[in-house]
Amino acid sequence: MSTESQTDLTNPTSASEPTTTPASTPASTPAIRYAAVTFDCLDPAELARFYGDALGLPVTYSSDDFVMLGQEGSAGLGFNRLADYRRPTWPDSSQEKQAHLELGVDDLDEAQARLLALGAVEPAVQTQPDRWRVLLDPAGHPFCITTLARA
Repeated sequence: MSTESQTDLTNPTSASEPTTTPASTPASTPAIRYAAVTFDCLDPAELARFYGDALGLPVTYSSDDFVMLGQEGSAGLGFNRLADYRRPTWPDSSQEKQAHLELGVDDLDEAQARLLALGAVEPAVQTQPDRWRVLLDPAGHPFCITTLARA
């Protein structure tokens, strides 16, 4: 994109003014790519099986303590064994959720039924079940399914 067509989204008053690359940017900036999100858990193989089945992702790397799911050339999901892992207690805040996935689905009821059959758990609290559902993966990580995020 040329500098003439870029706008400064942090300053709404300058939306139509051209911007330039900051002078402090090095001439050779290293490439940084999003590679994966990794979840800590007690059993990486079990959690990888759940997400692999749910998302149709194959195992790209596996050891006793780490499993990576993904497709060639795409970001993946990693699962790391943590000996003293404590599962989140959402919605109780005594052990925070720390992060969660948002998964786009076409039908909430059908997707929820499939994920529950794969080993997810439905918590009692659902704040807006007609828009999204919160489920817990086998290691207790909350994740959401929603019809609001479509491919």
